[in-house]
Amino acid sequence: MARRPIALVTAAVLLLEAPGIVALNAVMARFLEVQSMSLDGMDPDAMVTGTWVLGIVSGVLLALCALVALLAGVRDRRPGRAGRILLVGCAVVHGVLGAVTVGLIGWGAFAFMVLVLGLIVLTLVAYGKDAEAPEREHGASPTPA
Repeated sequence: MARRPIALVTAAVLLLEAPGIVALNAVMARFLEVQSMSLDGMDPDAMVTGTWVLGIVSGVLLALCALVALLAGVRDRRPGRAGRILLVGCAVVHGVLGAVTVGLIGWGAFAFMVLVLGLIVLTLVAYGKDAEAPEREHGASPTPA
């Protein structure tokens, strides 16, 4: 199986998605600021700040997920426990957001979210427990003890 290209494409997609999510939250924060909108009497400035914080934290987490996938592809080894947990969390978020976006935005956004979800899951599966020793896949036999 071509594990490296899968992991590298996953890393590239996540790295491109990171500034996109920050920009999306920046647009939403700007709308909140210009309209001075609030929900149930909340301070509009707190909502603007919260939107910015959510966007930046989401972008950083997506960039970290991209780094985990990139390191897995470059090293051709499965990510460590923390990296796998990060990728599984990212996959779950993409699945939930995909289900939400189909109703709010449309099928195009849903297709993108499911594509990213599929890439993350494929990266995790490609570097599963049995994929620990890549040199054995190329025909090298283990040395006798």
